[in-house]
Amino acid sequence: MSFRELLDTPFALIQANIVALAAVGAATLVLVELVVLGVVAGVSGLTDGSDVSTAWSAVLATAAGVWVLRFVLRGFTVALGTATVAGERIGWRQGFVRFGAEFVPLLVFSLLYTLVGVAVIAVSALLIITLPFGMLWLGYLRAGRFVAVPVLFAERAGHAAAVARSKLLVGGTEWPTTGLWITQRLLLVLLTVPLLGIPNYLADFSGTHRWAVIALLTSAVLLIAAFGEVVEASTRVVCYIDKRCRREGLDIRVPRAQVVG
Repeated sequence: MSFRELLDTPFALIQANIVALAAVGAATLVLVELVVLGVVAGVSGLTDGSDVSTAWSAVLATAAGVWVLRFVLRGFTVALGTATVAGERIGWRQGFVRFGAEFVPLLVFSLLYTLVGVAVIAVSALLIITLPFGMLWLGYLRAGRFVAVPVLFAERAGHAAAVARSKLLVGGTEWPTTGLWITQRLLLVLLTVPLLGIPNYLADFSGTHRWAVIALLTSAVLLIAAFGEVVEASTRVVCYIDKRCRREGLDIRVPRAQVVG
């Protein structure tokens, strides 16, 4: 596939499972948002409504909520996507069954994924001038493991085997994959601008009340994270199929030998 096709094709995969993805995504987002608001309300009550404590609890609770939301949608989206490209049409129940079967290796992958990201950003952010190079380095690290999650679901591999398999499939194309990873994030930033305007628009009706603003801002962040993760997870599946077709001829069909006699 061309670079443009790798950007466009994931949306076709999303469209094929749009009902299940929308339903599960919305339900998960609402549940996470309720937990975030509950945590913020609890901290606010314990600190007598301290603005600083409430603000920090909102930031940290939202960050944790984003991680959980992305984890769930990553597993569910890849489960549906790998089934779709294999010619299977599964619903949300079967999607969660397959997600549950790969829960532990996916959890290990996601934890290490987050730790590496935080470490690289923390080191590169020490100097503003090094931050762009740090993001480029992070993109390169992400590229080597970009198709590890589809390997987990499609090949039933463990975490270590999936990462090794991903590096093998991506080998030689790390920089194009890095470019794809960076481009997706730049496009997400462009989409974020109008989405962040939604809370301001709704605030005209709800007013500038403290809890209304917290609810609107946290829900907007979760919505952006959910959309970005579904697109990225679908891109992982598309890239996995593309890499296997290029390196292993997955799309080549050998006709059965005819018996003559």
